[in-house]
Amino acid sequence: MKIAGITFKEVYVRWIGIFILSYIMMLIHGIDEGQTPLEKYFTSFIFTATYWNAAFAMFMYFRRRFPQIRQTPKRLLITFVSLVSFMTVADPILCSIFNFNQDQDIFSFSYLAGNAVINVITASVVGSVYENVYFFEQWKNSIRLNEELKNQQIRTQFEVLQNQMSPHFLFNSLNTLTTLIAEDQNLAVNFTEKLSEVYRYILQNKEKELVSLEDELAFVKAYIFLLQMRYPENLSVDIRVADSYMEKSIAPLTLQMLVENSIKHNVISKAHPLHIEIYAENGKSLIVKNNLQEKKSIEKSTKTGLQNIRKRYAYFGDYNIDVIVTHGNFMVAVPLLNVVSEKSLVSA
Repeated sequence: MKIAGITFKEVYVRWIGIFILSYIMMLIHGIDEGQTPLEKYFTSFIFTATYWNAAFAMFMYFRRRFPQIRQTPKRLLITFVSLVSFMTVADPILCSIFNFNQDQDIFSFSYLAGNAVINVITASVVGSVYENVYFFEQWKNSIRLNEELKNQQIRTQFEVLQNQMSPHFLFNSLNTLTTLIAEDQNLAVNFTEKLSEVYRYILQNKEKELVSLEDELAFVKAYIFLLQMRYPENLSVDIRVADSYMEKSIAPLTLQMLVENSIKHNVISKAHPLHIEIYAENGKSLIVKNNLQEKKSIEKSTKTGLQNIRKRYAYFGDYNIDVIVTHGNFMVAVPLLNVVSEKSLVSA
C-alpha cells in the first residue's frame, strides 16, 4: 500500500477485508426471523462496505492533512470521531433506503446505544488496521531514507577521498623526474611510465567502489617505484600475496593511503631505513606493516588517513579496520572482500 495513493494491492486487500468483516458482523448481529443467511449477509455487506470505504476515504484525507508523526494523536482522534459520527448518521439512512430493521425503532435510545457500541468497535478495528499499516510504511520509509542519506553522505566522502592524492607527491615526483632526466634518461622514461600508470589508475577507478586486489597491487607497486626513486637506499617494501587472493576485492587507493601514511609519519634515513611489508593473512585481511620510528613532530597526527579508510569500508557494511601498535611495529589490517552480487558483499 502506498501512503499517497491507491494501489491494486490496497483495493484487493480492502475488499477481501470487507467480505470477511461482513461475515463476522452477520454472526454478531444474528439472523432475524424470516431472513435467509444470504439476505442477512447482503445486509451486513452493504453496511460494512459503506463504513469501510468511508473509513478509507477519511484516513486518506486526514493523512494528507496531518502527515507528520507528531500529529498522530490529533489525526487519530479526529478520524475516529468523524468515522463514528458518520456511521451513526449513515445507519438510519441505510436502513430506510434498503428497508432494514423495519421491525425495530431505529431512533430509539436502546437501538442507537447498541448501534453506537458496534460502530465504535468497527471503527476501532478498521482504524487499527489502517494505522498499523500506515505506521509500518512510515517506519520503513524512515529507515530507507536514513540509509539513503547515510549512503549518500558516505558516497560523497568516498568521491572526495578518491581525489585526495597529495599534491606534494606530484610536486616531489616532478622534482625527482627533473633530476633523473639529467642523470639517467632511461630511468627517467621508466619513471614517467610509472607516474603515468599511477594517475591512469586513479582516473580509471575514481568512480568504482571496489577493485580487484590484483589491480590494486599493480597500482601500489608503481606508486612504490616512484617513492623508491626518492629514497633509493632507505625504503624497502616487501609484498607477499599469493596468486589465489588476487580475485579478492578492496576499496581503491587503500594501499596507497596506508603506504603514504607510513612515509608521512616515520623517519626515513640511512641510519633509520623504513621497511614496509604487505601480505595477506588467512585470506581474510590484507596487512600493511612497517617498523615504527615516528617523526618527532610538534603537530600531533590526526589519523585522518585511517579515518578515511574506515569511512570507505563503512559503506560496504560493518567491517573492522584493525590497527595494532607494538614497541617496534605499526600494522593495519583491512578486510578482503568477495563480490557475490552487484549489491551484496561478504568478507573473504
